[in-house]
Amino acid sequence: MDEDILTTLKLLIIGESGVGKSSLLIRFTDDTFDPEQTATIGVDFKVKTIAIDGNSAKLAIWDTAGQERFRTLTPSYYRGAQGVILVYDVTKRDTFTKLENWLNELETYTTRNDIVKMLVGNKIDKDIHEVDRNEGLKFARKHSMLFIEASAKTKDGVQCAFEELVEKILQTPGLWESDHPGQGVRLGEQEPQAGRACGGYCSIP
Repeated sequence: MDEDILTTLKLLIIGESGVGKSSLLIRFTDDTFDPEQTATIGVDFKVKTIAIDGNSAKLAIWDTAGQERFRTLTPSYYRGAQGVILVYDVTKRDTFTKLENWLNELETYTTRNDIVKMLVGNKIDKDIHEVDRNEGLKFARKHSMLFIEASAKTKDGVQCAFEELVEKILQTPGLWESDHPGQGVRLGEQEPQAGRACGGYCSIP
């Protein structure tokens, strides 16, 4: 099987503690959901192979704890990542307002200028939302990020979030074909991809 794999990609999931990072990861890799999911201690790590446009990519997905006491892991955690998923909880505005802090940290520690970013508003299955979809979309556009709302509980948007992220990375050859910086197409400068119904912003119908 390995000889058919186009590339191995390192993906990160970041965001405040309790927004559902681990639940999104486990839903994507194992297709399960545990409402009693405990907080991640340090870093969790899972591998999954997916097919995108006829190419197989092996994903090494790193899920980090949102708590401050694990921040010593930060530099090595970010190093070499090609894609990152920033998660907030649509029912808790403070997890949305703190996204700027996570973006600043990403900018500080990432080793690639053209890392692909996906913003995910999680827990849309809940009745009361403090952050509406348009706010998430506006923030994503401002920071040249892909965007989707999702629910790890109901599966809505989870598969699409990871697939869109990987597809975008594969469309940026400099990110994964070599480790020479500056070879990739910079986010925000590339032409819109034709044929995508959501124009780069994957959303739930």
